[in-house]
Amino acid sequence: MPTRARKGRRYRGMRTHGYGQIGQHRHSGKQGGHGNAGLHKHKWSWLVINDPDHFGRDPFRPPGYVRPSRWVNVGQLDDLAKGEKSLDLTALGVEKLLGSGGVGRAYEVKVAAFTKKAQAKIEAAGGKILAKE
Repeated sequence: MPTRARKGRRYRGMRTHGYGQIGQHRHSGKQGGHGNAGLHKHKWSWLVINDPDHFGRDPFRPPGYVRPSRWVNVGQLDDLAKGEKSLDLTALGVEKLLGSGGVGRAYEVKVAAFTKKAQAKIEAAGGKILAKE
C-alpha cells in the first residue's frame, strides 16, 4: 500500500488521529490499566476475592516438595502379587507404599518410598521391604 493512501497521512499534524482526546485509541482506561496493572493498588479488592494466591507462596507446599503421583496400599499387594512372593513395585510404576489394609502373606517388596505403618504390617506378616532408589 502506498504511503500517500494510508489513513495516517491524512491525520499528520492532528493530535488524536480521529480517536478522540480522552481514550486516544488505547482502550485501557475503563479496565484500570493493561494486564496486571494495579493489583497492589486499585485492583486489590478484586485480587483478594478472585485470585488470593497470585502473590506469595504456600507454606504447606515447600518449593522442593514433589508429591508422589502413584502409590499402592498394603491391602492391594495380594492382587498385584498373583501368587509370587517378591514384588518390584518400582517396575510397575509405583512410587510409594502406603499402610492401609491388611497383608495376606509374606512378601519381599522393592519400592522407592514407604510409610512406617506399611513397613510394620509387612514385617508382622513375615516379609520385608527393600528400599530401591
